[in-house]
Parts: sequence; C-alpha cells; structure tokens
Amino acid sequence: MKVAVLDINGKDTGRKADLSKDVFAIEPNNHAVYLDVKQYLANQRQGTHKSKERAEIAGSTRKIKKQKGTGTARAGSIKSGVFKGGGRMFGPRPRNYSFKLNKNLKRLARKSALSIKAGEKSITVLEDFSFDTVKTKNFTAVLKALELENKKTLFVLGGSNNNVYLSSRNLKSSEVITSSELSTYKILNANQVVLLEGALEGIETNLSK
Repeated sequence: MKVAVLDINGKDTGRKADLSKDVFAIEPNNHAVYLDVKQYLANQRQGTHKSKERAEIAGSTRKIKKQKGTGTARAGSIKSGVFKGGGRMFGPRPRNYSFKLNKNLKRLARKSALSIKAGEKSITVLEDFSFDTVKTKNFTAVLKALELENKKTLFVLGGSNNNVYLSSRNLKSSEVITSSELSTYKILNANQVVLLEGALEGIETNLSK
C-alpha cells in the first residue's frame, strides 16, 4: 500500500511510503476495537465514588417508635435509608474499573483502527521534522500547510521529540505521541492520523508480532 510522503510545507517529496498490508489493510474486527476502547476508557476512571451507608451515618441508635400498634411500618433506626438523612441503600463504593485484555487482541484492535483510518483516507505520512525552539506558532504553521488546522489530529513520532511535543501541547485539537504510545482510542478519536516516516517501522514491528 503506497502513500505519498509530504514535507512540513504540505508539498509532495516525490517519495512513497510502503504501508504494510498486515497492519493497514486488514479486515477490521469491530468487537476487538470495542473491547480495547472500553478498556482504555475504563482505565481513565478513578473509581473513588462513595456514599455513606446506614452504618456510617452519625445518629441515634435508639428504636424510634414501638414495634406494634402504630398503624405504620415497623422502624428500628433513624439511620435507615427510607428516612430523610439516613444512609443510602446500595450506594456506590470505591472500585477499580480496569479489566484485562490479551496482548494479541489489543494488537488486532490497533491494526483494525489503522485499517479503518487507511480505508477512510485519513492517514497522512510526513517526513521527519523537528523545531529549534518550542513555539506553538511553528506547529500551527505545519497544521495550516497540511490543511488540518480545523481537524482533530494525532501526530505519531518515531521517538521522543520534546520541542515538537511542547509546541503542540497548547493546542486542544492536536496531540503528539510516539509510536509506542499508540492506542486504538487515540487513533479513532482523531479525524486525521499523521504518521512520521520514522514511526512507520516501529508501528509495523510492534503490530506484526
């Protein structure tokens, strides 16, 4: 699968990047994608929700009225959940929402997500670049040259590049990650995935195992 390589000015360099069919042109597995995105979102949850139950409420422990003869339901504690100010019945407790997925399934999900984006023509291959200084203006100029300033974009670098990362950090609609940080959720959450040439080998090596 051949894709034209662009420079940071949006011009065709005349080179073609060969994207592996085993990574960018498979039949997407929607259920694998669903599970991987579900796990990613579950891992974002803190799980610190808590409400007080009847045993944790401050209040009297005396029986509030006699057992029989009142014509109403029996009641033993003012802290019962049926009374105002009482504990909450079956309320939320702190819990861990994370769950395990097999590595092969997560790998399949990422390949499926990349194949979906490739099928939508939503993958751009860019030659490797860097900035001398940290300037948001520099990164914005790259987005404008690629006509992506109004799109949610994901830039995937081959390795850590602090100047590029910091230049993009102030832009809400753009995210810069390395190939090792690639996730199904981030791929699908972007309108356009911009792969730097140096990232291709790492992506294909990680996902072709």
